[in-house]
Amino acid sequence: MEGRIHSVETSGMVDGPGIRYVIFTQGCLLRCQYCHNPDSWDRDAGELRSVKSLIEDIQKYTPYMKHSNGGVTVSGGEPLLQLDFLIELFKECKKLGIHTTIDSSGGCYSSSPSFVTKLDELISYTDLFLVDLKHIDDEKHRKLTGVSNKHILDFAKKLSDDKVPVWIRHVLVPGVSDDEKDLTDLSSFISTLENVEKIEILPYHKMGVYKWKELGIAYPLEGVESPTSEQVDRAKALLQIQ
Repeated sequence: MEGRIHSVETSGMVDGPGIRYVIFTQGCLLRCQYCHNPDSWDRDAGELRSVKSLIEDIQKYTPYMKHSNGGVTVSGGEPLLQLDFLIELFKECKKLGIHTTIDSSGGCYSSSPSFVTKLDELISYTDLFLVDLKHIDDEKHRKLTGVSNKHILDFAKKLSDDKVPVWIRHVLVPGVSDDEKDLTDLSSFISTLENVEKIEILPYHKMGVYKWKELGIAYPLEGVESPTSEQVDRAKALLQIQ
């Protein structure tokens, strides 16, 4: 079994608990205006890697992962575009006793029986989901990402119904995703979920802007600065983050 991979980070510290081996998959359906990996959008790009080769590499780092209560995180791009690959990869991780995490926007979630059947199998091998909720307002979500948020919220509800542990993540962009009502509405939605272990604010940054320029794509948030510590604290209060 092979997956289409964008890149690998062997000692990630921000994509789940502990030190993590992070696999960034290739391909995404969203076009987020602040994306720091626009080179991961194309589903036909990247490198084909076998589960076997990845597991062999992962095993080099298991002492660090286990000492720090870390594990393997698959991010993107959008991991759920490659369900069969994830199932096979996480099966092997579980044989080795490795904690497994998926970082997903839910952008390809579908309630179709074929998708849900595979997702349910994947969930059985997944310890934690990092769920990126970009915007609670559907119209603003469409402007920010190019797609509706309705199926994404359904994805979050399904994980709650299935009692899968999740961390909710929200990228805070001044003037885009920091409106008081929107954050209050987001907080209200999160409060309906029964599986949320943590809520994280991810301050907008411009570290990936150079990739847009390299790809010849106009950067839509030109001139937008990172939020101040005061703006971040305000958002945390509105989202009731302790």
